[in-house]
Amino acid sequence: RTLPKFIPGRPTIVARNMPGGIGLAAANYMTKIAPRDGTALHIIFQNMPSLQAINAPGVEYDVRRFGWIGNTTNSPNVITSWHATGIRTIQDAQQRELVVGAPGAASTSYVYPAAMNQLAGTKFKIITGYPGGNDVNLAMEKGEVGGRGSNSWASWKSGHPHWIAEKKIFQLVQIALERAPDLPDTPLMLEMARNEEDRQVLTFLSADMGISRAFVTTPDVPADRLAALRRAFDQLMKDPEFIADAERSKMDLSPSSGEAAQKVAESMLSNTPRVIARAKAIMESGSK
Repeated sequence: RTLPKFIPGRPTIVARNMPGGIGLAAANYMTKIAPRDGTALHIIFQNMPSLQAINAPGVEYDVRRFGWIGNTTNSPNVITSWHATGIRTIQDAQQRELVVGAPGAASTSYVYPAAMNQLAGTKFKIITGYPGGNDVNLAMEKGEVGGRGSNSWASWKSGHPHWIAEKKIFQLVQIALERAPDLPDTPLMLEMARNEEDRQVLTFLSADMGISRAFVTTPDVPADRLAALRRAFDQLMKDPEFIADAERSKMDLSPSSGEAAQKVAESMLSNTPRVIARAKAIMESGSK
């Protein structure tokens, strides 16, 4: 609603959903079909760089060629325990088994606990197959599982603030490159590594949180048009009307520029082959 007033010509923005392949269909569309004039914008799934890095099936895009416009938030993901389990910290999860729910074996709700088990000595038992995150939340309330393998911290704050206030959920570890200001005592997943190479693997798995809600446009957009889109995004992030709208919808805002988002995406493709291979093995372990 607000972005057009900052783009030359005040164009109309039409929202469109393109399901398929956990975001692959839309990313491939932006590479192969969408017009290359800056008129097509895409809120890219944050895991597209990591899927490209591990050479996942179906990848036909190159994140380095997208025009990165900006990122609205870098809110971390968190692994969460339910209060009835008595597990309050990640150290507790290193000593006792915690059953966590996940929508699927390809989701971060599986990948993050699996990585922690392999590289940080935790004892997560991961139950997959839930239709979605809300189903995992319901399973926690019912006692079917004792936690959730991954969820956005911003989502917990907006969707279940009473659970946080009443201490019904505990954030065991956060997945990001820096601790969130309002989670100062919750360790980063990468901080739990037992050696430097393990830390590099956990850093790779955490890096995409720096582009949690990023906007891109197609490859080969003229430089002046990409610059105009980036300036429009930066202005939007400071606009009182947009900020008020975001607050009403409880949308987390911790923005970064298009240039910064592009650096994050590119950095995920510059790891050593061994680090990428180890990360790939973890990401694909649930399907075996």
